[in-house]
Amino acid sequence: MDNGERDTIAAIATPPGKGAIAIVRVSGPATEALAVRLVRGKAPLRARVATYVTVCDETGRRLDRALAIRFTAPESYTGEEMLELHTHGSPIVTREVMRALLACGARLAQPGEFTRRAFFNGKMDLHAAASVADLVEAETTAAARAAQANLAGGLTHEVEAIRDALREALERLAGAIDFPDEVPEPPRPQLHALVSELWARLQRLRRDGERGRLVREGLSVAIVGPPNAGKSSLLNALLGSDRAIVSDVPGTTRDTIEETIAIDGVPVRLVDTAGIRAHADRLEGAGIERTARALATARVALLVLDGSALVVAEARSLLARTRDRERIVFFNKADLGSDGARACAMPDAIVGSVYDAETLTSLRGAIAQVGWDGEALDLSRPHLAALHEFDAVNGAIEALATAETSLRRGEPLDFAAGELQRGFSVLGHFSGAEGAEAIIGGIFSRFCIGK
Repeated sequence: MDNGERDTIAAIATPPGKGAIAIVRVSGPATEALAVRLVRGKAPLRARVATYVTVCDETGRRLDRALAIRFTAPESYTGEEMLELHTHGSPIVTREVMRALLACGARLAQPGEFTRRAFFNGKMDLHAAASVADLVEAETTAAARAAQANLAGGLTHEVEAIRDALREALERLAGAIDFPDEVPEPPRPQLHALVSELWARLQRLRRDGERGRLVREGLSVAIVGPPNAGKSSLLNALLGSDRAIVSDVPGTTRDTIEETIAIDGVPVRLVDTAGIRAHADRLEGAGIERTARALATARVALLVLDGSALVVAEARSLLARTRDRERIVFFNKADLGSDGARACAMPDAIVGSVYDAETLTSLRGAIAQVGWDGEALDLSRPHLAALHEFDAVNGAIEALATAETSLRRGEPLDFAAGELQRGFSVLGHFSGAEGAEAIIGGIFSRFCIGK
């Protein structure tokens, strides 16, 4: 820790605005002195006991009647002496309490500084710290459950187990390489099997991490198609509400409309776009340009075509443009006919109507299939969360793949040992054991000030 980490910090831990209560947190070596000066009660504060007190300012003027909870080091969130003041939820009260704390020597905490101190004081590893930020930012029940799973630290234990296996293999290899006359080489089939097993475990971690990212960040789906194909009607049907204006007049939708639904616990961001056609006025043309941008950035393209009529040129162009990307083709208006759907003869396409419940169920299933292979997401299993974790696992996968190739070709053990050492080293950045300050700072910059 630098000198700033030894300061006593304070911050409001509850969201801005009025409420029933607000919480002011204090952490650092001067916490007890601040409590003695600013908190008045009938008896001294006891650890982990909520006590009804009077909170005063630096001059002794009463600011509020509140609950005070003292946490002693190292049995606190940060590992330091801590104090929480649960005041009435007036912004004026909390502002005055903060002003008094700062006047008595505390410093305003930086974003994430409480959790940063918890990390440096050994209360949690870097993966758990990043999971705290994910939990605070969770927008769905699934995202909250996934973040809670990561807080337990199981993923760090898995990565450390892989590092331990690599360390043991490297120790055996070092002896055989440095003292070939005295230490026999480890059996190559056995070493090859170990490397293959560790590679597969890392691949599983990466796959689970990608699915966890879906739960946190969601899947973007651009609803595109010619005018009057039923895009806005589809959005409304999937939402279960009339969010977009529906009209028989071509070009009604001039801008993108974004809403979110949940499918299998995954937030899916649906973007309704302007219909694409060649002859459009200036305003409609601007909407079509935004459609192109939405289509380019979306993970999945959901093409809505009029299946009751022959396919128009704009539809054929869209089918060609999206042929090599993740997409779902939906021929709408089956209640009016299916000439267009039969003419295209696309066996993977969905044919139906936005007013049909079975069609909507099929579309939700197709989104899940394209977005995450239709597999149920195990939210109880820890997964990769931060960018540096993906980088570490990706680097280790690459190193072990190269080592496996070297062993399979029968090359000297020095080649494989070098790659195994590289994999061991990059995995050290996972939990922060060998993490760079830039990585650590990047994680805690995501936090709110009181966390």
